[in-house]
Amino acid sequence: MDKQLLDILVCPVSGLSVTIADSAQIEALNSQIDNGTARFVDGAAVTEHMQAVLITRDKRIGYQVKDGIPIMLPERGIELSEAP
Repeated sequence: MDKQLLDILVCPVSGLSVTIADSAQIEALNSQIDNGTARFVDGAAVTEHMQAVLITRDKRIGYQVKDGIPIMLPERGIELSEAP
């Protein structure tokens, strides 16, 4: 992802800056998805594995990056209760 874009992106709810999740964080999230415990902030289950994720500075919310495009809709934030 372009560094200039990453520098200006913020969580649409909290306003916190975001960073690219590392492989351990993505693996932990995909494990939650497999367990059926991963949820979007609107309560819906996350069912699709993630290849890339942007996470907030406090590591509480993640946003999927799909085909290089960050999906940063407030309701599509993913709760990261077990972020490393």
